[in-house]
Amino acid sequence: MNTATMSITTDASADKIIWKQIEVSESYLVCSMYEEATSIAISILKHLQDDSSGVAMQDMWESAAMVLVQSLNQLGRAPDILNQLRSYFTSVKTIPSQVLLTGVCFQIAEGSISGIREFLEEFLNGWNLGDGQYVAVIAEAKKECGSKYNKHLVLGIDEYLEVVEVYAVTLLATLLKDVDLAISWVENASLPEENRQGLRRRLNSMHCSKSAKFSQVSSPTSDNAAYSVNEQNVCEGSHKSLNGKDSDNRKYGSKIVPRLAERIEPCFWCFRAINLKFGNTKFVISSGKIILSCLFLFIYYVYRRKQATIKRMVRTQVTAMKRALVDLWQLAFSYEVNPLAAVQPIAAAANQGR
Repeated sequence: MNTATMSITTDASADKIIWKQIEVSESYLVCSMYEEATSIAISILKHLQDDSSGVAMQDMWESAAMVLVQSLNQLGRAPDILNQLRSYFTSVKTIPSQVLLTGVCFQIAEGSISGIREFLEEFLNGWNLGDGQYVAVIAEAKKECGSKYNKHLVLGIDEYLEVVEVYAVTLLATLLKDVDLAISWVENASLPEENRQGLRRRLNSMHCSKSAKFSQVSSPTSDNAAYSVNEQNVCEGSHKSLNGKDSDNRKYGSKIVPRLAERIEPCFWCFRAINLKFGNTKFVISSGKIILSCLFLFIYYVYRRKQATIKRMVRTQVTAMKRALVDLWQLAFSYEVNPLAAVQPIAAAANQGR
């Protein structure tokens, strides 16, 4: 019994130390000390990776990995984010979905889509839709004896569908311009039927608009024929960029659709203006909006982490204010007033007149 109590105390103490390190790394990130934040985040992830007890909480993984992703992006190492995540997680499926989406969006925003398709496909494949959630089984090795065991993973439907949208709509249909492949993947994927129909309608509308645009510019004249050939070359070039031609990837960074921009903006830790161009329309996201979005995201993140503490502080302030108002009210109505005070000066003046 004493041994069990000592083990529980030791685990609790270790958890406190890890959370303290996570808070320090977040402080470095907020203070723009990205090298220090990256170093501490990597140290935490290595420690969690080597945890022989296997009781490391998912929140620890997600918090440390999010600090690493944001720090690498600020250091200009966005193309290296996915490789870093792969090295610290036993499987791509074990990466928290929000961390994965943030890393993918950062890399796309930098104009590098090399390896993203394979990364997302590895994450999405192998999940089975069950009772209101997705379930997957992966094999993990026990470091003590070298044997392997099956680990069951659970993912919410909404989280899975967010990754599906980035993969099918943003990557395949928009950046790679392969709407047919996106439709085919959605048809065969394990998705709730309602969501499958919604994605299919969106992809079909994109396919129809693309066909209409192509029919408008195609004509027997040599100029229009040359334009159609150029469009075909652009589509082929996008496929080549997916296979690792990073020199061609930069031109796709400015073609991100507005929906992707909406996803990136809340988690964009940049301090420079961003220019996005969609056809003939150009959007400029100012640094003020970026900083304000980052501030809202940080406040929300701190609120989630410190929700109990903030509620306790607010409750204390409200109680103190209520007590002060009650004391003021009692003081105001406990003061004794002479009812004849208003009449006495008149009586005194009358006596003097006599």
